[in-house]
Amino acid sequence: MRWVYVLSGLIINICLGSIYSYSVLQIHLKKLFENEYGIKVSATEMQIPYLIFLALFSFCMPFAGKLIEKFGPQKIGIIGGILLSIAWFSASFAKSPLELSIIYGIIGGIAVGTVYNCPLVTVAKWFPDGRGLALGITLIGFGISPALISPIIDILTNNYGIKQTLKIMGLAFFIIIPLLASNLRTPSKIIKSENENGTEKNIKIKDMIRIPSFYGLWISFAIANFVGLMAIGISKPIGIEIATKSGISEKEITHILTFLMIPFAISNGLGRPLFGWLTDKLKPQKAATISLLSILFAVIYIYFNSNSLFTYVIVFCILWMNLGGWMAIAPTTTAVFFGLKNYSSNYGLVFTAYGIGAILGNLTVGIIKDITGSYLNIFPIVMILIFFGVIISYKLLNFPKF
Repeated sequence: MRWVYVLSGLIINICLGSIYSYSVLQIHLKKLFENEYGIKVSATEMQIPYLIFLALFSFCMPFAGKLIEKFGPQKIGIIGGILLSIAWFSASFAKSPLELSIIYGIIGGIAVGTVYNCPLVTVAKWFPDGRGLALGITLIGFGISPALISPIIDILTNNYGIKQTLKIMGLAFFIIIPLLASNLRTPSKIIKSENENGTEKNIKIKDMIRIPSFYGLWISFAIANFVGLMAIGISKPIGIEIATKSGISEKEITHILTFLMIPFAISNGLGRPLFGWLTDKLKPQKAATISLLSILFAVIYIYFNSNSLFTYVIVFCILWMNLGGWMAIAPTTTAVFFGLKNYSSNYGLVFTAYGIGAILGNLTVGIIKDITGSYLNIFPIVMILIFFGVIISYKLLNFPKF
């Protein structure tokens, strides 16, 4: 019975994870703005709708958490699903990055921030044992979403145009998300595990923010999201840049790069149960350190081997996988460290790190590209941040003492 909630959450997350297809979506939208509406747009301008979406997704989570505690995941999930469908449908009328930021970025970000925690709260409360793995499986949907959504966007756009594609996607989400959200129900009492102390804690936000472990989790999560969300947002454009350096034209490589969203997304999806399981088995500190070190080695490798498409594929699989991994590490750690009773609100606050990472990562990479002419010049900054993140996670990401 409880696995039904995991399946429902997985499918809901496929819809919500459509934001990770923005790397493909922005290519079509940039052409629309320039060719049909005669607007010349920069790399930074095209990143703004994406970062606004991710920022509002994050910052709405604490408020949505309160609403979920009051009204339950079912009602909040249905409302959020309707909002997301409106965002996609209305985006078809955008004539500039600014309008896209308002229509798609603001409405869509609020919508995903409203729905996202609904299946997580449901699954966390039904799985006292193996919570990391169960949450990771639920979150696979968000990770693999681009593998499904990106090709759909390309196919629909090639046949009907980008404006009709946005309308079709909006109508699909209007049906799928509310239908599945209506199935989400939490148990009447917290199901306790004899082997897990986290379920017996009852830490409120006002107490959580006084604990060093919270800051260790928040800072590590923000740094991982800076890198991961930046990488997702530029996956196709930086692929074009690397291909060009290798002597391959954009026309020759563009469809291959769209296809690569599939292994990238699969890596992101598999990173969630993998790091959820590692968090269960090795505890949060070790799981976090493994993730951050693998990111560090990956960005060093691509920076010094930037002419190789093979290197690009391997490194971006690692970056996508680790972003997915943190989407399991963070909620699992929140439940284990601070308990389940106030989980919606607590994880909502932890998740603001996602928004900060999204804003800083995507603004920084857009500015670096506009100033230097290359996306690759973001990687020295990433190396410094990840090194700092390893130290933070080692020093602060420990079980809190009460």
